[in-house]
Amino acid sequence: MDAWVPITIAGAFFQNLRSALQKHLKGKLSDFGSAYARFCYAVPLAVIYCWLILHFQDADLAAGALLQMLFTWMLVWLFSFSNFAVGTTYSKTETIQIAVFGYLIIGDTMSLWSILAIVISAAGLMALSVARSTVTVKTLFTSLGSKPALVGIATGAMLGSCVVCFRAAALSLPEGDVYVRSAVTLALTLVIQTVLGAVWLIMREPGQLTAVLKNWRWGGAVGVSGVVASIFWFIAMTMQNAAYVR
Repeated sequence: MDAWVPITIAGAFFQNLRSALQKHLKGKLSDFGSAYARFCYAVPLAVIYCWLILHFQDADLAAGALLQMLFTWMLVWLFSFSNFAVGTTYSKTETIQIAVFGYLIIGDTMSLWSILAIVISAAGLMALSVARSTVTVKTLFTSLGSKPALVGIATGAMLGSCVVCFRAAALSLPEGDVYVRSAVTLALTLVIQTVLGAVWLIMREPGQLTAVLKNWRWGGAVGVSGVVASIFWFIAMTMQNAAYVR
C-alpha cells in the first residue's frame, strides 16, 4: 500500500472529529467565529510541528489560505439553513471539482479509470448524504437552484480550489522533502488565516474574537483535531494528486 493511503485515512478520521466538535461550537459562536477557532487554536501546534521538522532539515516558504477560510465559513453557514442537508449533499461534489481544478491549475492528469473511480466515490458520498437525511433524490434535483444547493456547490468549489492551491504551494518550494514542504505550507497557511480572520472579526463582528478566546476548551479541541487532520492531509496531498487523496 502506498504511504499516502493510510495517511489520508488518518486525516479523514481527525477531520470528522474536528467537524463534530465544530458543530457543537457553533451554538456558542457566530458562523465565522466558529470557523475562526479552527485556525487560531491550531497555529501554535502547527508552528511547533513545523519547527520540529525544520530542526533536522532546511526549507523555504509558500502558502495558500483564503479559500480554505471561505470553505470553512460556508460549511458552518450551511448548518444555519433549515434544509442544510441539500447544501451538504451538493458540497460532496468537491472531489470532482478538485480533479478539474487540479488539471487547470497545476496540470495534474488522471487515467480514465481514475476519473471513473472519482465519479463513483462522489456519487456514493451524495447517496449517503441523501440516505441519512429527509432529502430525496427528487428533492435534490428540484432544489438545484435553491440557496442551500448553490452554497453547497460553492463550498465544494472553495475546498476543491484550496486543496489544489495547497498542493501547488508545497510543490513550489525550492527544497525539502514531502514532510518539510507540507509542514511549512501548513504553518504559513494557518498564520495567514489567523491574522486575516482576526482582522475580519475585529472589523465586522465585534466581541466574537473575545468569545472565541473565552470558549477555549471547545475551541482548543477543534484546533487540535483540526491541525492533526491538516498535518496528515497536507502530507498526503504533497505526495499524491489531491483528487486521489480526497
